[in-house]
Amino acid sequence: MKHLDITVSGKVQGVFYRAMIKAVADQLGIKGTTKNRPDGTVFIEAEGDEFSLELFLEFCQKGSDRSLVENVSPIEGELKNYRNFEIVKK
Repeated sequence: MKHLDITVSGKVQGVFYRAMIKAVADQLGIKGTTKNRPDGTVFIEAEGDEFSLELFLEFCQKGSDRSLVENVSPIEGELKNYRNFEIVKK
């Protein structure tokens, strides 16, 4: 198991990016959270096995049909043992 803190920049707020991220995370068995940040980025905490996280990061680069991803910055962090994947509203 591995934990990634991922910051995604570009046109990623108000375009169903987090909803798509959650759907993909659920399919891949990724646990964690995603939330919008005041600076316009989306922050994701993702935990899973190496292979699933690689696939997840690939999707983070694409996003939803309406998003335009400019940069995805993953940083390895400490495991928090999330039970599921959820969208944090505030």
